[in-house]
Amino acid sequence: MEEEKKTEDVKEVKNENPQNNDENELNMGFFKKVWYSITKIEKYPNMSAQGLGKAISYLAKIVAILAIVYCLGVVYQTHNLIDEGIEYLQNSFPEFSYKDGTLSVESEEPITISAEDSITGETIIDTNTEDETVINQYTNQVTNAGGGIIVLKDKVIVKDANVVGTISYYYKDTFEPMKITEFNKQDVINFANSGQIVSLYISVFLTMFIYAFVSYFLTTLSNAILLSLFGFFTAWLARIKMRYVAIFNMSVYALTLSVILNMLYIGVNIFIPFEMEYFQVMYTAVAAIYLVAAILILKSEFVKKQMELMKIAEAQEEIKKQMEEKEREEEERRAREEQRKKEKEKEEKEKKEKEKEEKKGNQGQEPQGSGA
Repeated sequence: MEEEKKTEDVKEVKNENPQNNDENELNMGFFKKVWYSITKIEKYPNMSAQGLGKAISYLAKIVAILAIVYCLGVVYQTHNLIDEGIEYLQNSFPEFSYKDGTLSVESEEPITISAEDSITGETIIDTNTEDETVINQYTNQVTNAGGGIIVLKDKVIVKDANVVGTISYYYKDTFEPMKITEFNKQDVINFANSGQIVSLYISVFLTMFIYAFVSYFLTTLSNAILLSLFGFFTAWLARIKMRYVAIFNMSVYALTLSVILNMLYIGVNIFIPFEMEYFQVMYTAVAAIYLVAAILILKSEFVKKQMELMKIAEAQEEIKKQMEEKEREEEERRAREEQRKKEKEKEEKEKKEKEKEEKKGNQGQEPQGSGA
């Protein structure tokens, strides 16, 4: 009975599959992945096993949410800017007009609004220049000020401190879909005070979303690639053989908390503008910690499985020895029985021969008795 129990235990261990409990998680939803990416690092291998397509899809979704947060902030800032701008237009700003994609401000010198006086950073207005050198100087000036906007003859250039590079909005591309071909200062004031301003907010949101999504996606993707290279090196040091694509997938999920922290950073900046000097370092460090932890957990699971396999091998070896011992004892028992059988047969044969000799001897003595 004890041997049968051990055999059943070995079969149980051999048939045990750690992935059986995770089969239902292969089709987990987006928000469950977000939760697991932050709180259950041990689930990274299971999520990574879903493939590169799922990882890229997850990256696109979380970046889309980040872009939405950013665009809502831009719309909020635009609303506040318009409120401040209307007051500024009415009291201090010179006359201007727009027609067929061209803006003209009645000012011979560039107008500069400092970052302290504007919620969008430093603002430079110059509709007279088309010189790229001058425009680049304006861009550098706004960048050094921490962000802002540059209003030119045919476009507006926006520089945000949270986004790499600048984005340009051409008047013609913005106003033509709304069927606006011309306006002046008073028209802008009237428009801002009407309900039609909502269409402007929608246009700003959609335009900024496309730009922010592409920019954040490429930035986050490049971070995932760099992080995966670091993870590949870490796996090599830990002596774990892993495909690069698996480490890349894990890197995407490891960036989750960093992206969420970036959302919070952008959200707080909407209401309280500030700059965190080492935010990018923290962004990278948090993701790297998550990825290294996932690799080390995977290493621990690998060692654990090896130990289980060793236990199975030991149990199988013990059972094999017991079976061999049992077979040897059975052979010895059969040999003893055979030996006893042979001895018994020999004894019986000897007994028969003895009886035969005794009978023969008795038959030889009868004639003598009869003669007497």
